[in-house]
Amino acid sequence: MNRKVKTAIAGFGRSGCDIHARYLKTDPRFEVVAVADELDDRREDAVKAFGCKTFHNAKELIAAGGFELLVNATPSRFHVETSLAGLQAGFHVLSEKPSATTVAEFDAITAAAEKADKLFFPFQNSRFYPYFRKIREVIASGVLGRIICIRSNWSGYGRRWDWQTRQDQCAGNLFNTGPHPVDQAIVLFGDATPQVFCRMAAYHFDFGGDANNFCALTLYGDGAPTIEIQVSSFQAYPQGEQYNIQGTLGGLTGGPSGLRWKYFDPARAPKHTLWKPWSDRRQYCSETLNWQEETWSFPDPSSNANGFTDLSAGVYDNIYDILVNGAQRIITLNQVRRQIYVMEEAHRQNPLPRIELN
Repeated sequence: MNRKVKTAIAGFGRSGCDIHARYLKTDPRFEVVAVADELDDRREDAVKAFGCKTFHNAKELIAAGGFELLVNATPSRFHVETSLAGLQAGFHVLSEKPSATTVAEFDAITAAAEKADKLFFPFQNSRFYPYFRKIREVIASGVLGRIICIRSNWSGYGRRWDWQTRQDQCAGNLFNTGPHPVDQAIVLFGDATPQVFCRMAAYHFDFGGDANNFCALTLYGDGAPTIEIQVSSFQAYPQGEQYNIQGTLGGLTGGPSGLRWKYFDPARAPKHTLWKPWSDRRQYCSETLNWQEETWSFPDPSSNANGFTDLSAGVYDNIYDILVNGAQRIITLNQVRRQIYVMEEAHRQNPLPRIELN
């Protein structure tokens, strides 16, 4: 008989409540037995949702125990210390992103997990987007040939005046939205650690704040595709689809609602001989390729599979299978470590001025 995994949630804010709790209410394999939050109304919401125990903070929740899995949905600046405290106290930990801000922090967390014989799970739910799974399938099929360049745009126009504008809160576009496209990029890049080039900036009008809200990031390396990621809060008009992928035999474009890709069979393509040394009769190279085009659409627009609830299912399915059935990780620690390296290097290249904030 399948057993329930007793679960506690530290932090009942936007992610703790609206992502993790919303999903966990739908999955009978997990039983939420405790929630911690400093705000009275949030603790009351937790009792209404789960009839669970509540605590004022993560420290009290961890000390009380009585659960197996700790969901670390505290504010970003507390992610590392809460994960360490949970692991050292003998609990498995699922951490919201960013799970760490430096490789040294991430290594300390994984070392603590190994020492305690417990498991640490970074919450990388974007790995389970249906469109991203399809992108990986198309690339793996080989029809696009060798992948040369991938462009990924996660931008829009939006002004903010909350804690996500503050460096002292481990905030900014790269730490907030960035773990989604960077995680996908690490998967598409391959097993090597990429080289990084990044430019970030902070423009917060008169609202205050000093964290980046523009980030242009490039990953590159020998034998790997060049991957360009933009996470900007200043893109008033859309610039094509979220993804554009270039391959030697074709390309792919699209995003969450659908994809299209085209390719040709090199065995059926016209044969040519290199012109030496000049062009032939002042002509440009021209040919007609036998393009094949395919499309994929999100299968059920009325469902929530592109939303946080169903994306969470992929993470929690794997966690349950690991804890109960000894399954393998879909999201490996080495992949997330490379993601943390990329974000740390991007910040190192862009030491933005800090503002004294009240």
